[in-house]
Amino acid sequence: MPTPHNEAKVNDFAKTVLMPGDPVRAKFIAEHFLKDVKQVNAVRNMFGYTGTYNGKRVSVMGSGMGMPSIGIYAYELYNFYNVDRIIRIGSAGSMVKELNLFDMVISSGASTNSNWASQYCLPSGTYSAIADFGVLTQAVESAKSHKYNFKVGQVFSSDNFYNDTPEKWKKWASMGCLCVEMEAYALYCIAAEAHKEALAILTISDSMISHQETTHEQRVESFTNMIKVALDCIKE
Repeated sequence: MPTPHNEAKVNDFAKTVLMPGDPVRAKFIAEHFLKDVKQVNAVRNMFGYTGTYNGKRVSVMGSGMGMPSIGIYAYELYNFYNVDRIIRIGSAGSMVKELNLFDMVISSGASTNSNWASQYCLPSGTYSAIADFGVLTQAVESAKSHKYNFKVGQVFSSDNFYNDTPEKWKKWASMGCLCVEMEAYALYCIAAEAHKEALAILTISDSMISHQETTHEQRVESFTNMIKVALDCIKE
């Protein structure tokens, strides 16, 4: 049944949902990669679509920006719409010199400055948020077969975009974090609680090292490599 944030019916979503942050990117993917497309959600203009790719049923839906936003949509997809696998496809800022604009990061895990995991009332400690190994392996094999430039590793999911202490990112980079983004940690936690599958595949949109950055148009229409990798990971 519909939720306060999603007007879709129970079987409107496929078992696999690709989740870009930008709903305009979701629309772009539906129009350029999927066949037999049906729009299943437009509440708050958070567009959701279901269609087929190479004969496999798949959905794509925006998540919005930040952990609270993806937290709402991912929770509802897993718990109310029988979705098994969510693949975040988003942008990230490189924190290492080996990653340039348009290179890809397949996130094996996420660290964070967020208090997100406190809601689970775990005993004293820090929860490690990791990707599902099965879909991670599929994504790596896909990226290799396409001969894309990519790295696999940990990302840093930040609660804030502005007002960071200058150079703080270097501390996270020194601990092995490849890039900074804003959603993966929450997605991995939600998937773990629901006993479902999740992966974040990210494209470098800007660099802390070189200070280069992409345009909005490039982020909507040119991040196609990660889209193709995610589509190779559809769970039937």
